[in-house]
Amino acid sequence: MNEIPRQPKTRPTTQAAEGIPRLRWTLAEFERLAELGIFTEEDRIELIGGELVPMSPKGNRHEVVRDELMNWFIGCLPKGVRLSSEIGWGPDATAYAEPDLLIYPRAFKGISVPGENTLLVIEVADSSWRVDTTAKANLYARLGVRDYWVVNARTLVTRIYRDPSINGFASAVDVPPNEALLPLLIASCAVKLVDLDMA
Repeated sequence: MNEIPRQPKTRPTTQAAEGIPRLRWTLAEFERLAELGIFTEEDRIELIGGELVPMSPKGNRHEVVRDELMNWFIGCLPKGVRLSSEIGWGPDATAYAEPDLLIYPRAFKGISVPGENTLLVIEVADSSWRVDTTAKANLYARLGVRDYWVVNARTLVTRIYRDPSINGFASAVDVPPNEALLPLLIASCAVKLVDLDMA
């Protein structure tokens, strides 16, 4: 009896706006690539929508803004809340990101806290504004992140995203640096960016 040869398994693909299909990666495969040494410490890569995406380089201005925000939140967070900075976050089997600031209940470990359980996710955007406000905003909405901020490192205008769904955030509001930023789930941490030492 002749056996029918098995067709090789085809890897799932993703498709970007230009319509060219790309191989889809899972978090487990991404982590295995790292274990095998395919990525180095200098390779800053995130897994967004099943695609391996290089992260934009971070300049001095980005670091100043992130550091000031981090220190502000450290001083105002209530007990039982944890802050992680640039942690390798794998909230589900298809995503890996390194948000500048990730705030969540202490009961969770930051590397795997589900998106809907985060209290606030912040990206500081210098050269990464387009990715942070499109691909990452879509990723975080799909994950159920309820409060996502993108802080423009140059202008200090903050875009606040809320009301997530699988189709994106229903609300996106730009807040100038002289107006208070009010975290949706951490009332004790309202802040005006002009009041921080961002010079």
